[in-house]
Amino acid sequence: MESKSHALIAGVFAIGLAILAGALALWLGKDEIQRTPYTIATSLKVSGLNIQAAVRYKGIKVGKVTDIDFDSKVPGQLLLSLDIVSDTPITQSTYATLGYQGVTGIAFIELDDDGSQPAAIVRDPKLGARIPLRPGLLQEVEKHGIAILNQTEELSKRLNALLDQENRASLTNTVKQIGKTAAAWEALPAKLDPVLNNLPQTIAQARESALAFKQFSDNAKNTSSNLNQVLSNLQSEQSSIGRLSKNLEQISQSLQFETLPAMHNVILDAGGTLRSINRSTENFNERPQSLLFGPKPIPPGPGETGFKNN
Repeated sequence: MESKSHALIAGVFAIGLAILAGALALWLGKDEIQRTPYTIATSLKVSGLNIQAAVRYKGIKVGKVTDIDFDSKVPGQLLLSLDIVSDTPITQSTYATLGYQGVTGIAFIELDDDGSQPAAIVRDPKLGARIPLRPGLLQEVEKHGIAILNQTEELSKRLNALLDQENRASLTNTVKQIGKTAAAWEALPAKLDPVLNNLPQTIAQARESALAFKQFSDNAKNTSSNLNQVLSNLQSEQSSIGRLSKNLEQISQSLQFETLPAMHNVILDAGGTLRSINRSTENFNERPQSLLFGPKPIPPGPGETGFKNN
């Protein structure tokens, strides 16, 4: 009887210990951090993304992926459910990209914000708060890689078209011409050797010519200075040209104010004398006898003795 009581006590103790351990585990595993649900609706590929994948905001873990499902209303669209710490600054300009961890290829959601719309995100009563998913680095590389492959294929086609039979013959001819040109260039130094050998002498002659020209320039400069000095002396008032100019000016004034008026008077007197001679000549031609008997008397005028009124 005593052994049964010991077994009962041991069983009760084991059950109590198990209950206590379970309660302790529940208490330790209880998550008291408040989280807010968000949704990502996208038609992009999410290869490598699994449920319970991490959600990071600018590199800091702020939540996890709780569900991945198809959108029943939009064919080809995926719905990613996220639980994010409530104090994470999710705004209307927050967007998500798909990131990968190291070489394992495990995907996670990377959140970022460009700051264009700092207002809080609007939560739709039916759809909830949705965050847009943009192409990540691998998606961009894949897209550009496809474009590069297309361009490479196009380039290959153009190269094949460029290197047809006719163009290859032209290219071969061009290579031959380049070879001939290279051979001509190789022979060019031998032709230039005489010129290069005479180059020091030519430089010396050019230097002598430059010195001679400099000497000529100095002589011309001195000659110009002397001419300027001579011109200055000639233009001064004490020079012979200055004195000659003054004498010519005095002679001009004497001619203008003395000689010319005197000549004018002489010309006037000569004109009167010529008129008198003309009258005497006319009288002689009319009455040659006046040379012996004198000129014909002038008949008396009105009021004079002997005047007769006809």
